Amino acid sequence: MYEKLKKPYDPKATEERIYKLWEESGFFNPDNLPPFSSGQAGERKEVFTIMMPPPNVTGVLHMGHALMITLEDIMIRYKRMRGFKTLWLPGTDHAAIATQSRVEKDIQKKEGKSRHDLGREEMLKRIKDFASQSHDTIVSQIKVMGASCDWSREAFTLDEKRNIAVNTIFKKMYDDGLIYRGNRIVNWDPKGQTTISDDEIVYEERTAKLYTFKYSKDFPIPISTTRPETKVGDVAVAVHPDDKRYTKFVGKEYDLEFCGVPIHIKVIADKEVDPAFGTGALGVTPAHSMIDWEMAERHNLPRPQVINEYAKMSVGNENLAGKKTTEAREIIIDWLRSENLLEKEEDVKQNISTAERTGGIIEPLPKLQWFINVNKPIKERENKTLKDLMREPFEKGEIKIIPDYFSKTYFHWIENLRDWCISRQIWYGHRVPVWYNEKEEIFCDIKAPEGGNWKQDEDTLDTWFSSGLWTFSTLGWPEKTKDWETFHPTDVLETGYEILFFWVARMVLMSEYALGVIPFKNVFLHGTVRDAKGRKMSKSLNNGIDPLDIADKFGADAGRMALVVGTAPGTDSKISEDKIKGYKNFSNKIWNITRFILDNTDEESFGNIVKNKLTKEFSEIAEDITSDMENYRFHLASEKIYQYIWHRFADEILEESKEIIKLGDEKAKERKATLVSIWVDCLKILHPFIPFVTEEIWSMLPIKNRNLLLVEKWPS
Repeated sequence: MYEKLKKPYDPKATEERIYKLWEESGFFNPDNLPPFSSGQAGERKEVFTIMMPPPNVTGVLHMGHALMITLEDIMIRYKRMRGFKTLWLPGTDHAAIATQSRVEKDIQKKEGKSRHDLGREEMLKRIKDFASQSHDTIVSQIKVMGASCDWSREAFTLDEKRNIAVNTIFKKMYDDGLIYRGNRIVNWDPKGQTTISDDEIVYEERTAKLYTFKYSKDFPIPISTTRPETKVGDVAVAVHPDDKRYTKFVGKEYDLEFCGVPIHIKVIADKEVDPAFGTGALGVTPAHSMIDWEMAERHNLPRPQVINEYAKMSVGNENLAGKKTTEAREIIIDWLRSENLLEKEEDVKQNISTAERTGGIIEPLPKLQWFINVNKPIKERENKTLKDLMREPFEKGEIKIIPDYFSKTYFHWIENLRDWCISRQIWYGHRVPVWYNEKEEIFCDIKAPEGGNWKQDEDTLDTWFSSGLWTFSTLGWPEKTKDWETFHPTDVLETGYEILFFWVARMVLMSEYALGVIPFKNVFLHGTVRDAKGRKMSKSLNNGIDPLDIADKFGADAGRMALVVGTAPGTDSKISEDKIKGYKNFSNKIWNITRFILDNTDEESFGNIVKNKLTKEFSEIAEDITSDMENYRFHLASEKIYQYIWHRFADEILEESKEIIKLGDEKAKERKATLVSIWVDCLKILHPFIPFVTEEIWSMLPIKNRNLLLVEKWPS
């Protein structure tokens, strides 16, 4: 027997060595997988592909990433053992705003300088250095978790190949009239001085004041708002068409002076108004509200801007102009009181939009930006819109969401989708591939124009624009490579449910538009990993768990089992060190089982094929687990093999085998072969879940023509 089996299992002495063994085998690369079946060279004909959702190069991985890596590795290892030509392509995301914001904060803290002090070239150099270091850390973490991904194909969303893909798709959309430059309302971050996407907004519940007042004593309709400072930009008061309280006022217009600012108000009727909110009348501020902007479009109203990019007032006399919005609010409220126009004020709960990376309060502002038109018919797509391309694959069942109940939310989001603002006022990222000259001519192409005095657009593209191409840009598109023809569409996109719309939908949009095919066949959504009390892990609560610490303390296998057992798709889960410790004990359990089997069997036992009541029982369990694996029920499959090994195999079968083996007869011989037969298959089923310890044990078994467990056949 191996000497190491006499001691408890030691993950520290095993996992790094085993991972190196896997890497050196070359089997992470689908082109190097050994023959699997009989016939001509035993070629693996069926393909299974996963593109790793690229972690942001902003720091280190957290437990949510660990869950993602574990689930995807389970899928890949299982399919590899089923004979598939498996590709799991890894990569990282430049995460433009997050990465630049992180580096800017560090520079400001250490040197007291802004990006403008450094200049674009030096700032980008600093960001690239940070991203490179972060990338190396992330890759090492992914390897610690046991990810059997193909590092020879690793990609980065901002590398040269991906830049060509981004510029190619931008030009195609621009030429098709789907990308346009327009003055529309956007989410503006005054602190970061850039537009941001909806998914980069964090909503914070705060107590606010709801004020009810009239613009003037002569104005007939009171309105309610939490932002009186924006009312100097009002152009209308909207009421519901069926609200009889205000029917006689609809169509009338008023010239007023509000806190020293002349305003012209028209009373309009619009079905979007909620008669039950406040007074049932809405002050329409088109330049500072998404809803009001659309209302202004429907009623052909002007859109005066009264707040600038620094969240300061841009209109009014010296009492108001230049003041921060919070100051202006108090000034206007004081004025309303002095004019006896304030009718009521009450405390309300309000969700405040803040920028995830800077903490700045979002100001909806009209800005000249680049947009993608999601409602324009596309000739070469039978006049379908991009919305149609995002919706139809799910309606037809070409793409399935796991769990299915997220489908309704997806469809609702698509129906309410506005044109996508894709430009950002930052320096790090894919720069908009558009150039301008002195004659105000525009040139859009993959590369810069030759000759002439051309200047490239200063803006960069939304990170989701480049990551939307991930399933095919990673395979060499726009070149028609062998990888692209072999591995696309991919089989599964595994990701967190919170980015179903922001990333998943945009990948469907890009793949359907560029290639005319779906990017993946299944979307597997995982939930949030929370602490033992069910709280979200955060720096402020100091309740985060580092995957590297877990691997160091308990072993990566224990962390993987703790993450996956009992964690159904789309549901949040709790994790604690006690739970992880329990699965470290499980690793020791299978280590000890192996010691018993090797102590009590011989090479002959490993060569005999046995069919009896016990092997039949296990075959039925293996079949049940295989069904779970095929249907993405990994939480059930892992629980079933755990329960069988610990409670049925160890507690019952092994215990009764001790007496039988002592007999030394034919019955003992059969029991030895039975134990070996079942245990060999148990290790195979366990391998996708706890790969390190199972591979280590596999190397000790006296099996002829043994390969790495990584590429052994799944029990069937």
